[in-house]
Amino acid sequence: MTHHDTGVGNLQHIDELLLDDQAIAEQVLKVKRERNAVILVHNYQRPEVQDIADFTGDSLGLAREAARTEADVIVFCGVHFMAETAYILSPHKVVLLPEMRAGCPMADMADAPGVLQAKEEHPRAVVVSYVNTSAAVKAVSDYCCTSANAAQVVQAVEGDEILFLPDRNLAAFVAAQVDKKVIPWNGFCPTHEYITAEHVMRALEMHPEAEVIAHPECRQEVLAIAHHVRSTSGMLNAAVSSSAHEFIIATESGMLYPLGKAAPDKVFHTLPEEPLCPNMKLTTLSKVLWALQTLEPRVTVPEDIRVRALKSVERMLALG
Repeated sequence: MTHHDTGVGNLQHIDELLLDDQAIAEQVLKVKRERNAVILVHNYQRPEVQDIADFTGDSLGLAREAARTEADVIVFCGVHFMAETAYILSPHKVVLLPEMRAGCPMADMADAPGVLQAKEEHPRAVVVSYVNTSAAVKAVSDYCCTSANAAQVVQAVEGDEILFLPDRNLAAFVAAQVDKKVIPWNGFCPTHEYITAEHVMRALEMHPEAEVIAHPECRQEVLAIAHHVRSTSGMLNAAVSSSAHEFIIATESGMLYPLGKAAPDKVFHTLPEEPLCPNMKLTTLSKVLWALQTLEPRVTVPEDIRVRALKSVERMLALG
């Protein structure tokens, strides 16, 4: 949008929206203190939601914060499996997911009965499940991992055969780094799967000086042309430590906001076909405020599943 084609009414409307956001954010912080709550926000969330966070990060960093927090209430601005993981680690706390419809299509691609069947077919395999899975799947897994530590976890576990789920792209990325047989589950993240090498090459034509930072949930063809392959927290480190001034970011476009804050002197580009996760964008400031005021909607996990899922999550946290 350029300034000369914007009516005064439009600008006024934008100012009012910003004012609304600011007022709601102030209310959120007030109620947060009253509730002794902590707000954990994933890097893909809307900028105004990231701005009210006590901690912003990737799923591993946020899981660690959930485990160590002194707060009575955890507000998780992310998707369902992340809030479940927080509850698995802190069952005595109230865990709120401001938008219950915020799911993860990739997590839904693996179910516990299917995993149990795969274990029968591969009796020698150790089951390593990505944190992007349901509590029920974690409960039938041996280890959990995140994109930040997947290769490290797979290399560290006992056994030479690994059943890796649910992401086939992350499985392939890990398989290239370890000397073990990795059996991939046939799941994927629609947002990352949608990114092609052609998208990245088009972006490089527009920004030939840029380095490409890609998420390991991307296809192999994308990772092959990336300068850096990192989890979202790793992307921040890569951008800050690289001598490059310009970057093309091959992941959900919400990541450009924390990158811009971490390295304000550098330039970040999304891809020509902007990758968006609709579930990550469902959480709004109003929903966060409502969740804090009502202590709803809550995420819980049945105790028998929680105890078993906790083992796989704790084994992951112990490794790193």
